[in-house]
Amino acid sequence: MTAFVVVNPRSAGGRTRVEWKSISRTLNDFFPHFVCAFTRRRGDATNLVRNALSDGHQEVIAIGGDGTINEAANGFFDDTGNRISPDAVLGFISSGTGGDFRKTFRIAPGPEASLTHLRSAKIRPVDVGRVSCLGADGSPTVRYFINIASFGLSGVIVDAVNRARIAKFFGGTFAFAFHSVVSMTTYRPRAVRLILDNGFDGTVLVSTVAIANGQYFGGGMRVAPGALPDDGLFDVVIMGASSKVASLAGLNQIYAGEHLANPTVQVVRARRVVAAPLAQTRARHVFIETDGESAGTLPATFEILPKALNLRC
Repeated sequence: MTAFVVVNPRSAGGRTRVEWKSISRTLNDFFPHFVCAFTRRRGDATNLVRNALSDGHQEVIAIGGDGTINEAANGFFDDTGNRISPDAVLGFISSGTGGDFRKTFRIAPGPEASLTHLRSAKIRPVDVGRVSCLGADGSPTVRYFINIASFGLSGVIVDAVNRARIAKFFGGTFAFAFHSVVSMTTYRPRAVRLILDNGFDGTVLVSTVAIANGQYFGGGMRVAPGALPDDGLFDVVIMGASSKVASLAGLNQIYAGEHLANPTVQVVRARRVVAAPLAQTRARHVFIETDGESAGTLPATFEILPKALNLRC
């Protein structure tokens, strides 16, 4: 069958809608007579991809920001957690606010760069993360991620960026940096118990914990410079509590990937991470984000699914 293309026309501040005719002409050279659908609201991409795979499509292309790519990846799994079509392939054209997922694969910004990369990209099985947590309404929920899931201060920042209007007009890096600074001034570190399958078991006072499959989040922060998307392991980056002045001063280090030398930061590798807030923390939610989208709150379990997705990258 022809390729199925799912497009978020509102991504990149609406630029994807404006550039769609140009994108579609170039895309048609790679995937003639592709079938296309546009998203209208959050969650649409997941449902559209599930239906397309159930109908027999084997090639899916997601066009939009990291959130759209994440939703498309979620569409490769059914409600019971099974892969709908194990041989199906996901490709992407990055056109959004943050553009973090593409950076691990060294794809330049802008749809044209993604289209050029897509032309010669090979199919690569990559790992997928699965998080079981509490949804916005307090009920259990499951989400998949292919880049990075995190909780703590990062979850608060992502929520603020997703609700932002003005800051996004200045680009993803500015939006995340601006809301990082604003959120840092009011955020208080949370006491969380972490249990990893590698034997790590401890209570930590954390600012942010990143469970990384890819390297970048937060509009260009290289939070996990050693992470590989196909090695079967998470790089778990634990950022401990520090003063507000030190946290603000350390932002540039995170963008450069130089923060791992900070004594308040530690990195461990694991296949499974269980995180639960302690009693004194439970009154204040610890927010989770997956691939730049708000996902829910702790307690949560993060598990890696080795090579569970065929990615054209």
